[in-house]
Amino acid sequence: MSRNQGTSGKGKPSGRGQQNDGGKNYSRSNNSKTKSFARGNAPIKKAVTTQKSSNPDEIRLNKYVANSGLCSRREADVHIATGLVTVNGKVITEMGYKVKIGDEVRYDGSRINPEKKAYVLLNKPKGFATTTSEGKGRTVMDLVANATSSRIKPIGRLGRNSKGLLLFTNDEEIAKKFTNSKHGVPRLFHIELDKNLKLEDLKKIQEGFKIEGKLFSVEEISYIDGASKKEIGLKIKNTGNTLVRTIFDYLKYEIVNLDCVAIGHLTKKDIPRGSWKHLTEQELNTLKML
Repeated sequence: MSRNQGTSGKGKPSGRGQQNDGGKNYSRSNNSKTKSFARGNAPIKKAVTTQKSSNPDEIRLNKYVANSGLCSRREADVHIATGLVTVNGKVITEMGYKVKIGDEVRYDGSRINPEKKAYVLLNKPKGFATTTSEGKGRTVMDLVANATSSRIKPIGRLGRNSKGLLLFTNDEEIAKKFTNSKHGVPRLFHIELDKNLKLEDLKKIQEGFKIEGKLFSVEEISYIDGASKKEIGLKIKNTGNTLVRTIFDYLKYEIVNLDCVAIGHLTKKDIPRGSWKHLTEQELNTLKML
């Protein structure tokens, strides 16, 4: 309370410092506490409102929806009331409902995210596992820990002893592009084998073949110009490198070195090994058009 408070409008001290003249002055006041004091009763204490401390891990559903960029908060209330929003598979129509950041929130069937979209391209070195799980030793998440506050995760994987480009994002639509093996985003690998790749085996990979009834095929494969027949370039539309290793294991070749040198139009140019960069707006737009 400031020093100016606690005095009457005429500048005279108020409260118990003022002489009681039979309640005359107090009766003119509309203050319930003062009237009670005049009657000789104990002063009425102000009710203390106990508020629950807000949980920083929770957010109102309408704010969550609005922060996703879908609409305004007022419009979000309408969407929620009409049953278009689900939380962890359950339709929520309650106003003021709170969700945790990790909850799965969907609008009209499509998942939404209140975080700022982030797109981080890492040039992965050997010795780091591609996983978001803890307790796996050194992981790629350690390398991009300071890239953004958004909860990004890698699209696909590269083996611990593989290296090269790995894209991280929290954009589900971009991630879906990579999981579509027919219309997905192509990745180009520079592969070194333990011995020369026979021409007949190169053609077999090029044409596609079945292993235990399952067809294995690639987009492109060729020898590297100016290098030995141990080194090849291979392009696939697949999020992992399991396909690549399965093919060469079946044909009795050992992969000595596997390096992802391009993801669509994205290359390792100006990204030293172990470093990352944010995609430019132009790079992102081109990726979306693939």
